[in-house]
Amino acid sequence: MRLLLDTHALLWWLADEDLTAEARHAIADPANLVAVSAASAWEISIKKALGKLAAPDDLGEQVQAGDFLPLPVSIAHAVAAGQLDHHHEDPFDRMLIAQAFAEGLTIVTRDKRFEDYGVTLLPA
Repeated sequence: MRLLLDTHALLWWLADEDLTAEARHAIADPANLVAVSAASAWEISIKKALGKLAAPDDLGEQVQAGDFLPLPVSIAHAVAAGQLDHHHEDPFDRMLIAQAFAEGLTIVTRDKRFEDYGVTLLPA
């Protein structure tokens, strides 16, 4: 399985809380590729700086320690995100959806608005 962690799923994984047993098992399975988007790191950094989110100071190191694949944002991803229907207004989530389509990834999330795009999901 090829997974892309939504921002909240990443934070829950790192904090060892709230994830469904199915998501936790899939993320922990070494046979699965687990990607973390640069968009999630950007979202976490912005919200942390605004005081709206508690998050690790060593996010990059924790992503690396978790053997997650860092997924950069490409020009193609950005163009695709901009062309998505506006079912979801959050630009970070729209980027994750575009990346999942482009890279053939299943998004680990609890955000029900992702369903409107027809992207493959795994409940977080």
